[in-house]
Amino acid sequence: MSLTVDDFDFPLPPELIAQHPAPERTGSRLLHVAGAAHVDRRFADLPGLLAAGDLLVFNDTKVIKARFFGLKDTGGQVEIMLERIVDATHALCQIRASKAPKPGCRLRLADAFSVRMTGRAGKDGDLFAIELVDRDDFWAVAEQYGALPLPPYIEHPAEGADETRYQTVYAREPGAVAAPTAGLHFDEAMLETLRAQGVNTAFVTLHVGAGTYRPVRVDKIADHRMHSERYEVPAATAAAIAATRTAGGRVIAVGTTSLRTLESAATDDGVVNAGSGETDIFITPGYRFKAVDRLITNFHLPKSTLMMLVSAFAGYEAIRAAYAHAVAERYRFFSYGDAMLLERAQP
Repeated sequence: MSLTVDDFDFPLPPELIAQHPAPERTGSRLLHVAGAAHVDRRFADLPGLLAAGDLLVFNDTKVIKARFFGLKDTGGQVEIMLERIVDATHALCQIRASKAPKPGCRLRLADAFSVRMTGRAGKDGDLFAIELVDRDDFWAVAEQYGALPLPPYIEHPAEGADETRYQTVYAREPGAVAAPTAGLHFDEAMLETLRAQGVNTAFVTLHVGAGTYRPVRVDKIADHRMHSERYEVPAATAAAIAATRTAGGRVIAVGTTSLRTLESAATDDGVVNAGSGETDIFITPGYRFKAVDRLITNFHLPKSTLMMLVSAFAGYEAIRAAYAHAVAERYRFFSYGDAMLLERAQP
């Protein structure tokens, strides 16, 4: 079947796009999807849906303050969104301006420091390479002068509460410019409850780039090319997955970023190898999953690559039915919205 982007569209009333998180992290709703069956639950019910010996795999990336406003040396206004800090003085970014800056152009950001645009980067030249001019630590200037990069569909600027709620409680590896949002539903109390009932946890790191919001601009999904992101699978995580498999437990990815990391690191026979690398894996219906049995995820944008991923995982028709149900039942969508627990469709 030759699928097009329109095959992953669905009607979504704008008022269902969550602008703020639930009062409590575990206070969101949870739609449990297993084939044609879907059950309305609360996220607080999750421990009852897991068993001793199951393994939850979390993405421990930490969102950095990646958005800056400033001026070009010509005086024109500019907005920068960091995509990746390459080293202490170099980064890749997206730039929004009336005219794209040319190589050699200086940009004054936050009225505090300057960068020089050195050229274009990325697969399609859609990123800009910049270097610090008068500072020597991109991480430090991001923390001091940057703004938290909330998604484009959240209409308010980052507020004090967002500094906490747009990070997972286990975030520890800075580098992402978008949160692994399925993990936002977990708090320390739930993690302790899960550990007490024998559910194991492990971590991977995938630094989510701003490309996660980039629309698919081709008609046939086979023509789309994903942006590349850095990932790492620690040796302890690879060992935990192997032990879970041996004991008959289930590997549950918390978020599509954890799933993409594990599938990128897995061999055809399902062995997940430790190590680091770059992944541009693009998962669409027909993909054979190697490493993940269940997926916890939020509700995704129409026509997005993540809609394609969950359709591949749970089944195309199952996801269409689940999303129609979620809209009818007024679930909250996207980063600050509700969650799903998806069972992997049988091949």
